[in-house]
Amino acid sequence: MKEPKTIDVLLLILLGAIWGSAFFNIKIATYTYDPITLVFVRVFFALLALIIYCNYKKIKILAFTKDWKMYALVGLTNITIPFILIAYGTNVVDSYLSAILMSTTPLSGTLLAHFFTSNEKLNFFKSTGVIIGFLGIVFLFFDKLVISETNIFYVIVILCGSTFYVIGGILTLKFLKNKGNENVTTSTILWSLIFLAPFCIYQEPWKNLNPSLVSTISLIYLGVFATGAAWLLRFHILTKVGMVFQTQVAYLIPIFGIIFGYVVMDEEITWKVLVSLIIIISGIFMVKKGNKGIQNK
Repeated sequence: MKEPKTIDVLLLILLGAIWGSAFFNIKIATYTYDPITLVFVRVFFALLALIIYCNYKKIKILAFTKDWKMYALVGLTNITIPFILIAYGTNVVDSYLSAILMSTTPLSGTLLAHFFTSNEKLNFFKSTGVIIGFLGIVFLFFDKLVISETNIFYVIVILCGSTFYVIGGILTLKFLKNKGNENVTTSTILWSLIFLAPFCIYQEPWKNLNPSLVSTISLIYLGVFATGAAWLLRFHILTKVGMVFQTQVAYLIPIFGIIFGYVVMDEEITWKVLVSLIIIISGIFMVKKGNKGIQNK
């Protein structure tokens, strides 16, 4: 891993903004789409956009080559499972809360990277930053207006979804890092769609589907931008400057998530939410400081 440059930081902020906007769009899409159908259509539009892009760039898709099992596994852990869990949870909780809960990704990401990568080991600053970020999430649980007995199960579901993102990121770094950004993105999304298809067909959503225009627009946005374009950007950052830096996007997601939730969805923001966010952002500085001086291997 190398020290991030200014362009890497700007790309990370852009990724945070795109993914931060995804949560209120998920909320809007769930008004008339069930979670499985939402995820299936989202992944379908993402795949369509990526195939057009790869065809234009003449990039070969290797989803069904000898490495197909790894593409399939990353598609399952990095897209299918977390997408379903997050959509299922966001159907109940506020969109900005879903975004804040994604801040647990650096915690699990840094810990798992320590054990499963060779050059992203824990040090004092990384450990301190992760602990600070985690305390910010813990503090959020004391706000009963945000997390209560009625939605705590869905909160846990979203937390599980964020952990699967980390697992998929580690698998990508260990086995698919040199397979090409566009190919990995498209191949794993293709396998994700394959996994989703049987569940979507079993539910037969077309029988009772009556989508609104606004939900459909949000769903298309989720597919083309928050999945297709964002995943290309994510894999670029992941393979260029490492997983620990990339997972710091989870600290930016709640900032944009809160802004979009308040402005677009008119969701109530309490003082405890803002304090929690400040604590989490403080963790960014410590984790980033812990990354300084680490070189690629």
